[in-house]
Amino acid sequence: MKATAVLRPPLAGRPVDRVELDYDARFLRRKLLRTRAGADLLVDLPKVTALAHGDALLTDAGPVEVVAAAEPVLIVTGDLPRLAWHIGNRHTPCQIEPFHLVIRADHVLRAMLQGLGATVTEARQPFIPEGGAYGPAQVMGHSHSHGHEHGHGYGHHHAHGQAHPHDG
Repeated sequence: MKATAVLRPPLAGRPVDRVELDYDARFLRRKLLRTRAGADLLVDLPKVTALAHGDALLTDAGPVEVVAAAEPVLIVTGDLPRLAWHIGNRHTPCQIEPFHLVIRADHVLRAMLQGLGATVTEARQPFIPEGGAYGPAQVMGHSHSHGHEHGHGYGHHHAHGQAHPHDG
């Protein structure tokens, strides 16, 4: 099978198969995948695309549903608005639930959150972060490592149009 387009929910009709992908694998352009039924699926999209849980890849055989695979995550409880602010300030994808937050497992973020008074528990489950106002699926990873120190106190702009300063 070959997929050349993405369908967003609601899907018309039942999927012919499913493919399980973790968070990182849901960013793709061209890749050979294996479906749950064991079929080869060549994904050949025009550009890198962020796939969300519940999207489908359009093939000649019909839609192949994208399912979020289980992966290592951290379950975060505590002062959720404050903790969510700190997670968001680091451009970290976050799944927001009524009584907890979920982020991908990261020892540095775990230590930071525990230092802020959070209770952090390891788990293995599908990770389905908020997409935000700029996209239906995900926020691609973001690094502040630009190869030099930011001791000059200047901020910089991001694709979302907001600037923020860096403290060297």
